[in-house]
Formats: sequence, structure tokens, C-alpha cells
Amino acid sequence: MNIGPSPSQPRTSPAALIAPRWAWFAVWLIVGAGYALSVLGIASIGLFLLPLPTLATILLARRPHASSGLPGLISGLGFPLLYVAYLNRAGPGTICTTIPAGEHCAEESSPWPWLAAAVTLLVLGAAAFIAWQRHLHRQRTGTSQAKPT
Repeated sequence: MNIGPSPSQPRTSPAALIAPRWAWFAVWLIVGAGYALSVLGIASIGLFLLPLPTLATILLARRPHASSGLPGLISGLGFPLLYVAYLNRAGPGTICTTIPAGEHCAEESSPWPWLAAAVTLLVLGAAAFIAWQRHLHRQRTGTSQAKPT
């Protein structure tokens, strides 16, 4: 009795099964970043950017395995927040810089709340993705962490 895969069925390593899921995670991450950029820039260009992530969401919702990376949407919301934290890295307060025509001063907020929100979203999305993949793996293999009584 042959227990292994038949010669017509190629062996698939667990890493080969996980790689496409991480690709879907990355795609959803980009979509999430698009939504965050749309909201952050709503007063200027955000309203014009909003159709792009919306269209991407509609297209991805029609793909059969795209939902496996959906937690990437959560992580993607954090990327523009990282950029806002970077822009305010010298804050809080009035920050002045020397330019050829004199001096330029700007009011900057504290970068720490932006950084905290960004890191929280990035970690939350990645943790949700990993937890979901482990759950799916346990379902496929039929293993459970419940102890017999």
C-alpha cells in the first residue's frame, strides 16, 4: 500500500503552500495603504484616490483565494501612518529650518501617536494573518489543540 503522493501528483512543501498566501497578504496590504492614504488626504487628493482601492477591493473579492490575505488590509492601514510619523519626526512644536531665502518654520505634531498607531495596525494585521493560517492548517490536517477528557 503506497501512502505517499502518486507520481502524477507533485509533492508540495508547506512553504510552497504558504508563499501564495503571503502574496495575497501583500496585495491586501497595498489596498489598505490606499484606503489610509485616501482618508489622510481627504482634504486634498484623497477623494480622487478613493476609487483605486475600492476598485481593487471589488476585483480581489472576485478572486477565489484572495481572501486568505485579507488581514493584510489591516496592516496596510498602518503604512501611511508610518509616513506621517516620519514627517513629524522633529516634533512636537514649531520646527524651523534654514533655506536659501531665509528661514522656514512649521508646526509639527508629536510623531509618537502616529508611530504607535502604525505599529499596532501592522502587528495586528500580521498576527491575524498568522493566526488565521494556523487555524486553516489545523482544519486541513484535522488536528486540534483540545485535550481529550
